[in-house]
Amino acid sequence: MLLEAKNLVFGYERGKNTLDGVSLAIEAGERVALVGPSGCGKSTLARILAGQLRPASGAATLDGKPLPLRGFCPVQLIYQHPEKAINPRWKLGKTLTEAWSPGDEFLSELGIEKAWLGRYPAELSGGELQRFCIARALAPQTRFIIADEISTMLDVITQAQIWELLLRVADERGLGLLAITHSRALAERVCARVAEFGDLR
Repeated sequence: MLLEAKNLVFGYERGKNTLDGVSLAIEAGERVALVGPSGCGKSTLARILAGQLRPASGAATLDGKPLPLRGFCPVQLIYQHPEKAINPRWKLGKTLTEAWSPGDEFLSELGIEKAWLGRYPAELSGGELQRFCIARALAPQTRFIIADEISTMLDVITQAQIWELLLRVADERGLGLLAITHSRALAERVCARVAEFGDLR
């Protein structure tokens, strides 16, 4: 299975492109890091690859089929700020089962307490909420994970825990991973291939 961006062009402002001819390919089971400074277009690329934005030209495809696909998308995006990806008015159990219904053992492996499912997002810490977002993204149909600066706002210990659990599950399931970061050190630690954003043209 191949997740691919071909000559993507996208601009939020008329006459100014955030992406200008960007291309990238990730195979199932491959870990790729994308490094670049804030504001260079990394998150825009992530949203296009997850089928959430349409490029002005070029194409984002999964095994040659244009994104977004109908129904559940096998490309799941985990955001830097997990609270922005979750309905604050829904309890976490409702939000999770909207995607899938993992068993208690799976939740425990991710460090998630069953009691959290009866709480609202504002009642969890940033690290707890990010674990929950990872669990939601790791549905059985998922084939690729895009992790967009997922540990930037967390303390060092929680960062290590988050990456350890995500990489372990990705390896066990043979998932493709795109780790987006501004940290070259993190990129080299978690991924076999590191791409500079400026080189994707």
